Amino acid sequence: MFSFAYPELLYLLLLVPVMTGLFLLARMARKQKLEKYGHIPTLTPLMPDASRYKPWIRLILQLIALIALVIAIARPRFGEKEETERSEGIEVMIAMDVSRSMLASSSDDPSGISRLERAKYILSRLIDKLDKDKVGLVVFAGEAYTQLPITTDFVSAKMYLNDITTDMVPSQGTAIGTAIGMALNAFTPDPDAGKAIIVITDGENHEGNAVEMAQQAKSRGVQVDVIGIGSTKGAPIPLNASRGEFLKDYNGQTVTTALNENMAREIASAGDGVYISGASSSALNELTSQLDNLQKAELTHVTYKASAEQFPIFGWIALVFLVIDIFILDRKISWLKRVNFFTKEN
Repeated sequence: MFSFAYPELLYLLLLVPVMTGLFLLARMARKQKLEKYGHIPTLTPLMPDASRYKPWIRLILQLIALIALVIAIARPRFGEKEETERSEGIEVMIAMDVSRSMLASSSDDPSGISRLERAKYILSRLIDKLDKDKVGLVVFAGEAYTQLPITTDFVSAKMYLNDITTDMVPSQGTAIGTAIGMALNAFTPDPDAGKAIIVITDGENHEGNAVEMAQQAKSRGVQVDVIGIGSTKGAPIPLNASRGEFLKDYNGQTVTTALNENMAREIASAGDGVYISGASSSALNELTSQLDNLQKAELTHVTYKASAEQFPIFGWIALVFLVIDIFILDRKISWLKRVNFFTKEN
């Protein structure tokens, strides 16, 4: 079976008709410019070195190289090398706060590491410990979006985690309830696997029905744990840290944002989970100990041997066609002018 690691990247093949269209427009524009100087059949003999076919040949070479390159980055894999492993594990959905307040310092020091980076660090180490489990990712601010459906592909999980920014969700706020609901619907229907939702947030500008959604998760056998990120004393939100620029309100006063621990504890309690301070050096150990109490079920992991990866083939195809394109000029080949491919019979 032939498959792709990142099939969504195949949408880049839409660049093929775009490039073709731009090429045709360029040729039409060239023709219109030439017509300003006279009748084209009359002008053609005055341009003996201009080839009619070379631009088309170059276009075809470039399109083939583009197609091969897109296929290569989508990581094609041949299914004969697919390996299925079975192990016991749990399912974990991570709900990550990406509101603007997550740019503030995670400590009492205004110039300290941001809450977002601290959260990424904790989750990256957590994913390393969930190597036999399934993991998914939801990001939220004023709204929530599924960033990664629940999967055993931890390489993709880390990639998506590293790409998280506060610009991912345009509307500001902290819609924890919406995020819990979205994470709750992302689990597999397997009734035997222990399931947990890990909410990592500063709780600032808390909106909606987070406690009610945590209670609903509990009623469905899903544990809700909360990691609080930030200082309870408050910290300014940087707009340009290097210039010392911070977010201000309408009165010109610097806006500060503080960790809402009471709200975080309330959500964790309603979800039959635990609240953990992200500033604690033992935060990761506390969280993994809590997850270890969940019931484990048999999970299927699909992996691929290195020899299953076919992208080098398409990478070489792209390189070869690009090199050929470099050495093809738009002028006619001089030595071909002396070759007569069509002889007249006597």
